[in-house]
Amino acid sequence: MRPSILRRLLRRVASTAALALVAATLSTTGAVQPAAAAGGLQQVTGFGSNPGNLQMYEYAPAALPANAPLVIALHGCTQTANDYYTASGWPKYADLWGFAVVFPQTTSANNALSCFGWFDPAEDTRGRGEAASIVQMVEYAKQQYGSDGRRVYVTGLSAGGGMTADLLAAYPDVFAGGSVASGLPAQCATSQAGASGCQTGPQKLTPAQWGDKVRGAHPGYSGPWPRVAIWQGTSDYTVYPANATALRDQWTDVWGIGQTPSATDTLPGNTTRSVYDDTSGNPAVATYSVAGMGHGLAVSPGSGTEQCGSTAAYFLNAICSTYYTGVFWGLDRDVPGGDQLPAPSGLHVTGVTADSASLSWDAVPGAASYAVHRNGTKVAATASTTYTDPGLTAGTAYRYTVAAIDGSGTPGTASPQVTATTTGGTPAQCFTATNYAHVTAGRARTAGGSVYANGSNENMGLYNVFVTHTLKESPAGYFVIADSGCTA
Repeated sequence: MRPSILRRLLRRVASTAALALVAATLSTTGAVQPAAAAGGLQQVTGFGSNPGNLQMYEYAPAALPANAPLVIALHGCTQTANDYYTASGWPKYADLWGFAVVFPQTTSANNALSCFGWFDPAEDTRGRGEAASIVQMVEYAKQQYGSDGRRVYVTGLSAGGGMTADLLAAYPDVFAGGSVASGLPAQCATSQAGASGCQTGPQKLTPAQWGDKVRGAHPGYSGPWPRVAIWQGTSDYTVYPANATALRDQWTDVWGIGQTPSATDTLPGNTTRSVYDDTSGNPAVATYSVAGMGHGLAVSPGSGTEQCGSTAAYFLNAICSTYYTGVFWGLDRDVPGGDQLPAPSGLHVTGVTADSASLSWDAVPGAASYAVHRNGTKVAATASTTYTDPGLTAGTAYRYTVAAIDGSGTPGTASPQVTATTTGGTPAQCFTATNYAHVTAGRARTAGGSVYANGSNENMGLYNVFVTHTLKESPAGYFVIADSGCTA
């Protein structure tokens, strides 16, 4: 028996108890076939040599123009491509914003729980196994749809999130951005035995050590790096929140931008968003911490633009993570249509107070009104070319874009963003104490025997009086580890 076949048989019968994360060989005809009971989802066969033994499904809106973006969406363990297609919300935004989505699918032939092999170097490294099969799907879809190779993105839940991080590390030349939902840092584990330790608390590595795992996945590559969104529930006891901190450390180090957020704000669903800008002031990494949410993908059923998905096992009602991920990647900009209004030019901040920010921009011919977005969420529609946003928090940075809206209500291209920082606010405070004392004082919380800083969810180590950290509070209620120096 060939070693590769024997290895797959051994993997199939191996114990999967450690993998609490939650196929038939494809033909070579190159045909697109309807998937059973999957609505607009279509199966594709013959997309390549398929070394990872995966199945390829895809969805694209009618009359998709050339040079549209492409999204790869990876399901979690025990799930299928159709589950992710049905509940994640990606088809809604494919229709709304104009892009194609590929849904790779693994099966029990690869893993008893149908998990992507994020922990297996034979499956998750450059040019090998499942990772290579997914990149073959990318190349096939790019040719099929004429997709823009500069705007290919990958997202995944749980084991699909772990594979997403591995793909971003192994193929930064293929993916412009990624989104890891309840997932693991790239190359956290290199064996099935090591997978459980990653889930319940990854290795306590420095940001540089985590970054080295990415840099080592494609030696010699120096950028540009993918922009990475990280989604995590604070009550996830399958993939612990420490993984989100490790992911943040890993990708901010790769970008060379440090681990202090450029801005932090609150979104629907008790979600805290922290954004880490690159040296040009554009978001490179963003974390989305959903308070009280367990293990799964955050969805928000409804018909609103910022609502999506349906609740099911591991699809949890909180916030439409798909919408905010798409906005983070910029999928809502340059929406196909041919005659949409151009982006307003000249957007700038004309003034700030402790609780407001004032904006101004140049008029767009043909515009009936303008939509103002703050941190990716629409906050106003105005017929004027100026706007003052009230009710803000003192000493806080806010990002704004503006889009012109024509007489039919169709929004045009969004402007480049500007940042407005309100005045005042409570000066940063520094607190040095044991982990036990930080929890007692309300600056941190415990989960699974470890301590996490409130706000940033940074892993502070064990819950005891023998571990000491300095926490910096800014804004109020948001704490980050500042052991190397805290400037108040």
